[in-house]
Amino acid sequence: MADLAVLKPKLTRLKLSGMLDSLQQRFDEAVAQKWSFSDFLERLLQDEVERRDSKQLAYRLIKSGLDPHKTFESFDFSFNPKIYEPAIREIASCQFLHDKENVFFVGPSGVGKSHLAQAIGHEAVRRGHDVLFRRTAPLFRWIAAGHGDSSYARRLKSVISVPLLILDDFGLQALSDEQQNDLYEVLCERYESASTIITSNRDFGEWPSVFSNPLMSSAAMDRLVHHAVKFVIEGKSYRVESFSSRQQRLTASN
Repeated sequence: MADLAVLKPKLTRLKLSGMLDSLQQRFDEAVAQKWSFSDFLERLLQDEVERRDSKQLAYRLIKSGLDPHKTFESFDFSFNPKIYEPAIREIASCQFLHDKENVFFVGPSGVGKSHLAQAIGHEAVRRGHDVLFRRTAPLFRWIAAGHGDSSYARRLKSVISVPLLILDDFGLQALSDEQQNDLYEVLCERYESASTIITSNRDFGEWPSVFSNPLMSSAAMDRLVHHAVKFVIEGKSYRVESFSSRQQRLTASN
């Protein structure tokens, strides 16, 4: 016990709290199981590595803006058999991030586009990638607001540089000319450098109308689709079906 008392302040000073928290447990295990010195040290170091990994994961999740509940564990593939689960699972392996490819989810409201996009985002975070999930129009309003406090360039750069950008509700709200320019800049700078997931209620053929300038539209769309895979998701709205089911239960109970 005296030896541990000597170690604890040193571990605290070095900010090795993972080792500090498990020190007594590992010491007891080492004595009981007759570990070698190297085994004892290896387990202490692993405790610290796991603590830091867990802390980094929590930080990346908070920073990402992902809904903590929108994961594959909570997605009901049986609700919509038109969604081909093996293809989605392949995307969730995150190889597309290494290949700098884009992924599009297109279809009506309520069919699971945003949930699937965020579930893939969670898988990316678990694999150590930084992710940014935002609804498209608010994100570009936030970038433009940076002109007011001289943070515009930093905000734009942060969106351009994130390894996985998820733009939700793409094309749902009109963008100003300035916001269109920023969107164009983001798409061009990320081309073949980073991956983007887009969800949209609008048909894929309508996406060029997001830009009022046809030349800018053509150039942006050309880069966006060059290395991309598209999933068209059809079917009933999960939210509407959930509402109908609740109403039926309430009616039956009365």
